[in-house]
Amino acid sequence: MELVAGCYEQVLFGFAVYPERKESGGHEQKWTPVADFTHHGHTACLSAVAINSRFVVTGSKDETIHIYDMKKKIDHGALVHHNGTITCLKFHGNRHLISGAEDGLICVWDAKKWECLKSIKAHKGHVTFLSIHPSGKLALSVGTDKTLRTWNLVEGRSAFIKNIKQNAHIVEWSPKGEKYIVVVLNKIDVYRLDTASVTGTITNEKRVSSVTFLSESVLAVGGDEEVVRFFDTDSLMCLCEFKAHENRVKDLFSFEIPEHHVIVTASSDGFIKMWKLKQDKKVPPSLLCEVNTNARLTCLGVWLDSVTDRKESLPPAAEPSLVSKEEQPKSSKKESGNVVQEEERQSKPSMKKCGLTGVSKKPTKGSGLVSTKKRKMVETLEKKRKKKKIRIMQ
Repeated sequence: MELVAGCYEQVLFGFAVYPERKESGGHEQKWTPVADFTHHGHTACLSAVAINSRFVVTGSKDETIHIYDMKKKIDHGALVHHNGTITCLKFHGNRHLISGAEDGLICVWDAKKWECLKSIKAHKGHVTFLSIHPSGKLALSVGTDKTLRTWNLVEGRSAFIKNIKQNAHIVEWSPKGEKYIVVVLNKIDVYRLDTASVTGTITNEKRVSSVTFLSESVLAVGGDEEVVRFFDTDSLMCLCEFKAHENRVKDLFSFEIPEHHVIVTASSDGFIKMWKLKQDKKVPPSLLCEVNTNARLTCLGVWLDSVTDRKESLPPAAEPSLVSKEEQPKSSKKESGNVVQEEERQSKPSMKKCGLTGVSKKPTKGSGLVSTKKRKMVETLEKKRKKKKIRIMQ
């Protein structure tokens, strides 16, 4: 198991976590974090992280997505399709990665060949967050155009658009996919999938920065304060709260392993902390371990090397539209609605296979994998050319 976190200082941290031997006497088992790696692949602060059984991918304000191989502990290259800060990254199983950015695009990537399979103009403004339904057939996204959009991932098109009064910055499906939440500042609206309507609103004391479902009805919430709260999404009541950090909580992540249901928190105070959840969520969790990165953390993930492909790859029905390279849907232009036509225009360039940047002056905003060394070399050469031009002009 490995705790992975990105920060404002452009670095990705990795800490391997090992359980200590449980001493007789009934004391809680402790875990020991050990520094495993640091990776400095970006040229701006990290804004998003996603993890599957092999890779950690990170998004940044430098507009690139970097891939880090957790098995070999090496940089695997960069994806340079977006023209804006990467705001969200989500894996679905080990086969697909979906990215969203401030350029308004949502991109579907083949996580084996690292090619862009579909590029959709999703929002008129920024894409601020996205979430994939457990079935892999639907996704939700929110953006700065004050809309909540439902995406049909089987056909790669917009299924439903809901206008909301403000710009939401988080959307998240529940574990079974029967409900979802939409966050605007400190308000959390709870929706039911079958009615697509708000069943209630949870109000947090401060702006919400991260949420994670602990069960179908229990939601953990962190925000611009030191406290983490657990809410019941049915009764809308706060079940418990506990002081997790000395500064605002930036990200939350929860997972289950044998004998443990764990929540991990990351904060601007530099600490990553692992907590063991109790059976009764009205009881605050107990601290398993903590580690100080001495950095201003922004995003968090957990690599579980036992993760398998099992049920998490996209459904077979989705394969023709999202995976097939031959997809050039000419006939779908006959469909009604501007969204479909707009998506087709966006998807065509993304089908062109793009390899390394070659001898071009700067990385092509294409659909393939770009070597990190080559990208940095190109950037260095570009800087030298600019310096020479300035000297000549003087």
